[in-house]
Amino acid sequence: VQLQASGGGLVQAGDSLRLSCAASGISVRNYVMSWFRQAPGKEREFVSAFNRGDNSPFYTDSVKGRFTASRDNAKNTIYLQMNSLKPDDTAVYYCAADRHLIRSSYSTPGAYGYWGQGTQVTVSS
Repeated sequence: VQLQASGGGLVQAGDSLRLSCAASGISVRNYVMSWFRQAPGKEREFVSAFNRGDNSPFYTDSVKGRFTASRDNAKNTIYLQMNSLKPDDTAVYYCAADRHLIRSSYSTPGAYGYWGQGTQVTVSS
């Protein structure tokens, strides 16, 4: 199983970025597919997740209204569209997948079996 995250970069506050996470070895439609982020010196933080088989992602409160997650089953890829970026969004962003999670575990990094390598997002003020 491989999860390949990409799309990060250096942007200014207010700008947008779209992250991608291409999966191989699994079918994203059958897995809980999530985004996490980790800022320097901080713990890994949940950002968004898709339940298996549906297209209704949910988000942590700090990104609601600014970030939009999507999933393309044909390309076996998930995306994270990030708008109105803030310096507090600066972090390494990771995609994660697991087939057997229960809803209460979606925001728990240790519950995921598969991780991408991370992509750096830096937002300057």
